[in-house]
Amino acid sequence: MFYRTCSKFLMACFFTAAFAMAGNAADVIKIGSVAPKSGALAGGATVTQWPNVELWSKQVNAAGGINVGGKKMMVEVIEYDDKTNPAEHIKAAQRLATQDKVDFIVAPYGTGFNLAAAPIYAKYGYPQLAVSAITDKGPELTERYDNFFLLLGDTTSFTNSVVDVLTDMRSAGKIGSRVAMVNVADAFGIELAEAARPALEAANFQIVYDKSYPLGTPDLSPIMKGAKDSNPDAFIAWSYPPDTFALTEQAIIQQLDVKMFYTAVATCFPAYKGAFGEKINGVFGAGGVNPDTPGIAEYMKAHKEITGKDADYWASANTYVALQILHQAIEGSGTLDKAAVTNFIKSNTFDTIMGPINFENQISKRFWTVGQWQNGKFYGVKSSNMDGEASIIDKPSW
Repeated sequence: MFYRTCSKFLMACFFTAAFAMAGNAADVIKIGSVAPKSGALAGGATVTQWPNVELWSKQVNAAGGINVGGKKMMVEVIEYDDKTNPAEHIKAAQRLATQDKVDFIVAPYGTGFNLAAAPIYAKYGYPQLAVSAITDKGPELTERYDNFFLLLGDTTSFTNSVVDVLTDMRSAGKIGSRVAMVNVADAFGIELAEAARPALEAANFQIVYDKSYPLGTPDLSPIMKGAKDSNPDAFIAWSYPPDTFALTEQAIIQQLDVKMFYTAVATCFPAYKGAFGEKINGVFGAGGVNPDTPGIAEYMKAHKEITGKDADYWASANTYVALQILHQAIEGSGTLDKAAVTNFIKSNTFDTIMGPINFENQISKRFWTVGQWQNGKFYGVKSSNMDGEASIIDKPSW
């Protein structure tokens, strides 16, 4: 009798707990995130992507969650390391969709990964807010995938902006027409280099050195030696984080002393300033922000306080903006239905730390293209439809 009573009591407790757990599970929005924590692109993702997922999710939960049709729901983040391997990324994204059954997934890190993973995100209907991809394939991608959104910009805008900087500097008598150009040999670097060649030639610049190198190349000193030997007036590198640091280091060591020195991704990183100090004053790179605007200043302060890390001066803010858009689209549509959220993103304007953002055929037309280190901050100097472009300053010798 005692056993039966206890058994009934335990069974009742079990079902009560089970129902409570089911109720709690239903109150959670599962967000998946797959990006490098190891491999060649881990250095970039650990600055730009992972801290912003942490920042946004903690802020959302501290505020009581996301309002979904009148019900507050907390956020749970499920993370996987894709090891800088597209096949690993696709496998992890499929696991998030089929096993973890997440409601939404943060878009991949890097141009190549966004392009490679687009079919799997489309297959499961996840809105892909591609915040770290630069490509001219945007119209083709958005026509093929109605869930694909491009936020960071297009190749032509980035290359034309760099050519505009070169042209402005040549007109001011700061540089001549000889350009050394190098690129990482992946989707990002190849596409930018291919777009830059005709743009430079059309502006009457002479490409005196043009070299690519594999992603993860351990020693870039021969690349820099070749660039220096070509006697350029300007140096352009369509580079990812490891090579941005390595090329800058070699430029200093080998004294490639040009007035226009440009490296792409990671030039805006706090670690870049930490590595090279005041030597970076006047150096150009991809992206930028206006760090003096209230929205960006408050974001950077919160980023440091909550994650313990400094935000970068470009794609960090864009990554956070993508999460703001997702948040507002969930609340605006009042549902976790992926198709409804995707349609809401297509047809609405979002209030973000970078100002109002909307999409024309799933492509944002507001983004920074070229930034420059100026007295300890990385200011946007060229953009597409952004306010507050800074004036260019002279780069001193290394």
